[in-house]
Amino acid sequence: MSGLLNGKRGLIMGVANERSIAWGIAKAMSEAGAELAFTYQGDAFGTRLKPLAASVGSDFMVDVDVTDDASLDTAFDQLGNRWPTIDFLVHAIAFSDKAELTGRILNTSRTNFKRTMDISAYSLIEVTRRAHPLMVENGGTVLTLTYQGSNTVVPNYNVMGVAKAALESATRYLANDLGPDGIRVNAISPGPMKTLAGAAIGGARKTYKFTDQNAPLRSNATLEAVGGTAVYLASDAGACTTGEVIRVDGGYHVLGMPQVEHL
Repeated sequence: MSGLLNGKRGLIMGVANERSIAWGIAKAMSEAGAELAFTYQGDAFGTRLKPLAASVGSDFMVDVDVTDDASLDTAFDQLGNRWPTIDFLVHAIAFSDKAELTGRILNTSRTNFKRTMDISAYSLIEVTRRAHPLMVENGGTVLTLTYQGSNTVVPNYNVMGVAKAALESATRYLANDLGPDGIRVNAISPGPMKTLAGAAIGGARKTYKFTDQNAPLRSNATLEAVGGTAVYLASDAGACTTGEVIRVDGGYHVLGMPQVEHL
């Protein structure tokens, strides 16, 4: 994919460490020729991000809290001062109380429901609204990350599944809103992955193993595969793809039951 993103630049939101899906995307985009900027939240994540950003030639990092309008405004003002236009935005942000990602959704608290929806779904609208002025001149791509728990029941995924369903719906509505401006909005849906966020889900190891054993390709997604999909969507090759949820899960989503050897 070398050169597919030459001359393009964009913002990556949500890198927690080198195993993050957002980092897999950032690395692939850099290798494809893109210039990158990054956001993080808090000093601890900033410390982890700094050497990763430097490894892809980026010196632009800004602390941002997606629940704080002033913080978002400051971050995008700084980005606009650095680059008058951007070509893509990667939204890889989600959060829910770990204690509520076990057991039954019946026990979801109102407080955590609101916070989960705010950070995991509504934030896509907030960041896209601010990225829009930086893309409207030349068009661009907005990418977010989802999971199959949005439309099928996954044990312990609970309120995060509801939030991902809202995120996917927001993806479609934003795609329709921004299409006339040449801005594409898509979601990538990997299977279970061994990330910091994935580890917060109750029974994550069992879910990972089950998918690995039963997916048609007998494999979970890799950072490289997800990154390559993001490169395609952000490149000129993805010029006519918008409003989509692209699954990168080894084909697991087509199954109606486990493979015969695992019944």
